[in-house]
Amino acid sequence: MYARISCVSALRNISSECARTSFHAVLFLLGYSNLKPSLIIHGGAWNIPDEAVPDCRTGIRRSLEAGWKVLAGSGSAIDAVEAAIIALEDDPTFDAGFGSHLNRDGHVQLDAILMDGETLKAGAVAAVEHIKNPIRLARLVLEISEHMMLVATGAEKFAVENGLPLSAPEELIHPRERVAWQRCLEDSHAAEHHVGHEQGTVGAVAIDREGNLVAGTSTGGTCCKYPGRVGDSPLIGCGCYADAEAGGVSCTGHGEGIMKIVMAKMAIDLLHDQRVLAPHREKGIPTSIAQAVADACVRKLAHRAHTTGGLILLDSNGHPAAAFNTPRMAYGYVEPDGSFRIAP
Repeated sequence: MYARISCVSALRNISSECARTSFHAVLFLLGYSNLKPSLIIHGGAWNIPDEAVPDCRTGIRRSLEAGWKVLAGSGSAIDAVEAAIIALEDDPTFDAGFGSHLNRDGHVQLDAILMDGETLKAGAVAAVEHIKNPIRLARLVLEISEHMMLVATGAEKFAVENGLPLSAPEELIHPRERVAWQRCLEDSHAAEHHVGHEQGTVGAVAIDREGNLVAGTSTGGTCCKYPGRVGDSPLIGCGCYADAEAGGVSCTGHGEGIMKIVMAKMAIDLLHDQRVLAPHREKGIPTSIAQAVADACVRKLAHRAHTTGGLILLDSNGHPAAAFNTPRMAYGYVEPDGSFRIAP
């Protein structure tokens, strides 16, 4: 296993594309390309009520099945992350894609990001109103555009020019969210109008058999947000980050707070710092550095930004971690034996 990790690390230091291709061939012949894939996903951190737990668990399982089918079939990390997030975007249980919160004017505005840990390039879109699966558009930006982020009508124009069809805005609105929005207008915005669906940002991180690492995040943002508001989710380093030399992260929670501490990039940087294990060692609690990092980021979010949220993480060896300071977070990952661990 350690020899395999060393070979993958050596590959990342090769700058020539031709040399990379040759090195991949050598890895394949030596049997080093068959690394154990890893996958972790989330459906948001918030006060998930008991009655919403079954739907959350079903949605998380469906997403894990979609992503793991790709990885188990020797597919790529980017395909797995896209498939897992599409499953969550299509599930109205979560605040992403269909069923997202409405903004102040009664429209759905969606954000998403996809990041490649090898190249450090990201593709992100924000404030799109006619895209059923914004993670698909984020991937197009990542793979085709010279830019890393496109917003609103510009992003939608890019979608059309590259063969991604637009959807009617009404196709993105779930009747439940129209009712919740109307209640907010008549009264004042309150979480009780969104029982079971308060903050359901979604995300995924995967490593494939070739050692490629990809992370992604998608959201509908907060209910009754000001038109054009963009939170942490599509911002590189805030709602998502991936670095093949360290790991990948997807965040969820109060966007403005997560932006203040640049939480995803913080997590990646801390993966290189063994001191993050100190609080756990002092309490005599054995833990992985991945889990220690996730815990440290959530503590920082509470201490410096005075708010709530959570994150999922895979380190470069595929070890999963999740942490949150909300009552619950919907998430799941694939165990080494291929079984699914799902929460809540």
